[in-house]
Amino acid sequence: MRATRRQFLFASAAGAGAVWLPGCAPGEVPPVPSPTCAAPTIGGPAPLPAPGSVGLIDELAFQQRADAYLTVATQSLQPTSGASVATHLVRAQREPGFVWDPSAVTAALVNPDPYYDTADFDLMNYQWILRLGAGTLPAATITAIEDAIAGFRYRYDDPLPAGDVDNKWFWSENHRMIFAVDEYLGGLALPDRVFTYTGLTGAQHAARTRQPLLDWLDERARFGFFEWHSNTYMKYDYAPLLTLVEFADDPEIVSRAAAVIDLCFYDVATHTIRGAYGVTHGRAYKVSKTNSLVESSFQTAKLLFDTTDQPFNGPDIGPAFLIGSTKYRLPAAIQEAARSDEAATIRERHGVVLDPHEEFSLDPQGAYGYEYNAANLPFWWSQGALTAWQMVPATLDAAKRWQLFDSELFQKFSAVKQFADLNPGILQVVIRELAPFAAAGVLGEAHTYTWRSPDVMLSSVVDHRFGDAMEQVHAWQATLDPEALVFTTHPSNDLRPSADWGNDNGYWTGTASMPRTAQVGRAAVHIYRPRYASPTDDLLGPLFGYEHFTHAFFPQDRFDEIVEQDGWVIGRKGEGYVALWSERPAHWRAYAPGESTGGHTLPFDLVAPGGADNVWICEVGRAADHPALSGSAAFGAFVAAVTAAAPVVVRTGPEIDVTYTSPIEGTLRLGTQGGFSLDGTARPLRDHPRHSSPWAEQCALGKGMDISAGGSRLELNVGTGGRRVS
Repeated sequence: MRATRRQFLFASAAGAGAVWLPGCAPGEVPPVPSPTCAAPTIGGPAPLPAPGSVGLIDELAFQQRADAYLTVATQSLQPTSGASVATHLVRAQREPGFVWDPSAVTAALVNPDPYYDTADFDLMNYQWILRLGAGTLPAATITAIEDAIAGFRYRYDDPLPAGDVDNKWFWSENHRMIFAVDEYLGGLALPDRVFTYTGLTGAQHAARTRQPLLDWLDERARFGFFEWHSNTYMKYDYAPLLTLVEFADDPEIVSRAAAVIDLCFYDVATHTIRGAYGVTHGRAYKVSKTNSLVESSFQTAKLLFDTTDQPFNGPDIGPAFLIGSTKYRLPAAIQEAARSDEAATIRERHGVVLDPHEEFSLDPQGAYGYEYNAANLPFWWSQGALTAWQMVPATLDAAKRWQLFDSELFQKFSAVKQFADLNPGILQVVIRELAPFAAAGVLGEAHTYTWRSPDVMLSSVVDHRFGDAMEQVHAWQATLDPEALVFTTHPSNDLRPSADWGNDNGYWTGTASMPRTAQVGRAAVHIYRPRYASPTDDLLGPLFGYEHFTHAFFPQDRFDEIVEQDGWVIGRKGEGYVALWSERPAHWRAYAPGESTGGHTLPFDLVAPGGADNVWICEVGRAADHPALSGSAAFGAFVAAVTAAAPVVVRTGPEIDVTYTSPIEGTLRLGTQGGFSLDGTARPLRDHPRHSSPWAEQCALGKGMDISAGGSRLELNVGTGGRRVS
């Protein structure tokens, strides 16, 4: 059975002492930027503009969409679902005549186990239910929520009774904020109550969490999102922030949190097409990768941007918290950017440099003054750096000190518990040599490139950890609508029979090796070549072996037209086009009985056998590129243009060199070694600012943004909490 993400992180270290694999050359580290631009000078914290104010989205239209959402989301009450209960309470608050049965929401809503993973998600919902449900829900239910808040262990280093095991995951980017919001708001709600694990009062809990909240907000301002463009976890960044803004009373926290909510929604706005957040993702799963209608931000995007005719589909904390908020409304400039019909290029830099292949040192230096020590453990672990060799001493020490080895998520890691009493330097050296898969969870600094038009969008993370395994990263995608989309992966293992489309084990989620990618406008080259040999031993093989093929998701039945010609598969959806080429001859996989097809009635899995090293090229286009033609003639012109110049792949030993002449962008040349060129001129790949688009420019490490779109403007200074709309 393929390990979960968290087991994967730890098992990589567990096996590191057993096998030494060759071929782990040092990786390239991009230069560390210096802040060269100032955030807008617009003062500090100030009350948020009231809904309906100039510079915010049209309030009447928003409320109409809110009504439409609530009508769907409250068709039936799920009394043990926090999202469903919160949504019903939001509707009841705004519609005094709304009829439902609050008495059905009993204390069974609250899970009595204080140690289960994602308990912090539920506790975030309870913050809303506690405040909106007082006087409406049964008193016993409110008491159960209060007991859960006071009886919650908020930090991995809080006291833990002997024999207890805490299985919560405290460290990812989104969990760090959710735990902090839960603790801060829980403390404000119960200021005089003594909390179980620490013996501190609620007021003391709120006080000790204020600075961690501000630190997290500052990280997002400087570094963006470690889990870049995540169509699963972006919601779990803006949902806790909406909760914080609604219920906190600290002007600085409210203002700065609102500014980061703006950054979240601006990220989604500039990377969506027809409501689909269909771009490269730092973390993504099979179900949402293959159908944007079930992305966790889809309903939020529909509510805010109104760019899709697809219906709302049920209870969801994203829309519910937005509708329930009395303080936050989306700035109009963000909505206008989402609705823009211009063809645009968006380049961004996310995260912090952390190279698991860097030259070994007994005193490695972390970027921007973040040392690799226990004090910065939440910062580095939130980037998946648990098994980066630089963090091994702190990881081992923390796991031993705080009984982490006993938890479900650390059980795989317990194999190296013996190293906690030894000099960890030897293990560091071994793990560095095994970094291509031992550091699979490390996100690092990512540079993303997206070309977006009204008809098609193409997005990639460029030249990112080439050849390394990355357990949940989605390297690239072409999107024409929420269901007509194309991407490739290198599978960790072959397809395993399952009647449940949601089951995944590395065939679609993540990648056993990242491609080296270059994208210019609507054309991209992706070179796959693993940096490590697939382990075959009994210890490492089941966890880190991989398949000797690459494949593409190309759902034929979601397109209006498909053409296969000269090694290309070319699809049309409306007036958008996508063309995909594989160096190794590819064929459509036939799914056997018992293997779920996710409802697809035509082939969708394009497999290129013969080796894990392969070249995939993608070109997107639109009818607007051929203004003198229409309908099938315009699509035919795209097909003819793409197939006119065959890509050239030259292999010299293990090295691969690719030349592709795009009909519009020019001649792209990329290899496994050396740089990238366009029309013979060298071009850097990883030189992105924090953000660059037609609507805003922001340098790396800057703490603000000035966004203008459709005649509206948003000025942000996240460092001070300054925020102005017009």
